[in-house]
Amino acid sequence: MLFIGLEELARYLQGKSLLPVGDHAIYWIYPVKAVTVGAVLIYFRRHYQEIRCSDLGRPVFTTASLLAGLGVFLLWVNMDWSFGTLGTPAGFDPNVFAGPEKVGMTTARLAGAVLVVPVMEELFWRSFLIRYIIGNDFSKIPIGTFSWASFLITVVLIGLEHHYFLAGMMAGAVFNLLLYFTRSISQCILAHAVANLALGIYVLQTGKWLFW
Repeated sequence: MLFIGLEELARYLQGKSLLPVGDHAIYWIYPVKAVTVGAVLIYFRRHYQEIRCSDLGRPVFTTASLLAGLGVFLLWVNMDWSFGTLGTPAGFDPNVFAGPEKVGMTTARLAGAVLVVPVMEELFWRSFLIRYIIGNDFSKIPIGTFSWASFLITVVLIGLEHHYFLAGMMAGAVFNLLLYFTRSISQCILAHAVANLALGIYVLQTGKWLFW
């Protein structure tokens, strides 16, 4: 949240001509964010007992996760409606860089979206917040416990986290439903990673940088 706020502040100041830098400089916030958050996740890895790789050995649930991830991707790229957008999406165009720097920044963007974001966001949304809304002592609430309040509140908040807020709400709803079906954070991470990987490949193939 701190890094998201920092990036938004930098773009605001840039738009007001109070920060004399271009996108080239602001883009560096992302790899710093990815590395920092990734390092924190690794440092505290022993505390994430709800992430169990063995969950992925259940074919029905894993198939559902793969399909959910691909479904979110397909819906996302078709939900870039103007009325479903908060502000102007900044996007990420690696063409502002050249040579090895371009390759490095693109790799950092894709790796962050596929390896860091799914773990961090699923721990926050599907493990912590969706249970915390049900009860303050969230660790005692079983993974996948349903309540209308926790479902709707997290869906709305996830939407507000994204420029394409309707697409964000759609993704939040799909991943929440997957959580209730599989009762597994690992399956949600897999679905989230598949969606982000598919989106990354799509953006690199089409040049529709606003989705990044």
